[in-house]
Amino acid sequence: MEINQKRVLITGGSSGIGLALAHTLGAAGAHIAITGRRSAVLDDAIKQLAAAGILASPIVADVATEFGRKATIDGALASLGGLDVLVNNAGGVRAGRLEDTTEAEIRAMIDVDLLAPILLTQAALPKLRESDDGLVVNIASGIALIGMPFYSTYAAVKAGLSRFGEALRRELAGEGVHVMTVYPGATDTPMMQTSHAGPDLGFVREPAAAVAEATLEGIRANAFEVIRGGEARAKMIALNRDDPGALDSRFADLKSRLAEAVRDHSAL
Repeated sequence: MEINQKRVLITGGSSGIGLALAHTLGAAGAHIAITGRRSAVLDDAIKQLAAAGILASPIVADVATEFGRKATIDGALASLGGLDVLVNNAGGVRAGRLEDTTEAEIRAMIDVDLLAPILLTQAALPKLRESDDGLVVNIASGIALIGMPFYSTYAAVKAGLSRFGEALRRELAGEGVHVMTVYPGATDTPMMQTSHAGPDLGFVREPAAAVAEATLEGIRANAFEVIRGGEARAKMIALNRDDPGALDSRFADLKSRLAEAVRDHSAL
């Protein structure tokens, strides 16, 4: 897909990967609308984009709610005049032991990371079909490909989003709407501020702009997926498939340090 002049809706676009995508896709000529729950943060993002010469429309909405999803679609159509690309980027995380995770935190991850993208995509599909060159981009996580200890629920919902995208891509094949899934690794975003896991534990953070640029490349190539992490991630994925016990042993050696590093990791 050529992104120039495409009408793009990015959920969770006021910071992190979402804001980086707004910069990257906007600079490539797309018309942008971004959502966020906090109006002040959203306004600041719009100013940052404007300073870079990118005009974007703000939509204050919580996509985890029915009202917020309706406001998101209505706001995008009002500002963009239609829809060519939906980027399901809004997400939340709560790490730590499953026994220490509250039901409310588990439900919040399910609602925002899995249920919201499914229902928002469902609502957007009629307009994406009208485009006849539509695209859904789901921002999953590398943890969807390799389950990390202390991220059990997050791994579950992101893996669910991954399989949702794969199944929907096949469902929509030949119907004018493509689906692509992005698997970022550790990324330097506000979501990661409360995590103290560093390179020694396998969390080498890359700039959000690098994820956004790779996503744009994937869009232009009509890719099925974009996996960040390079050769090291590819080797881990292969090892997880061929000899998962070896990864079990590797994580066991890191377990106590990892538990301490991520026990306060929360962004919901």
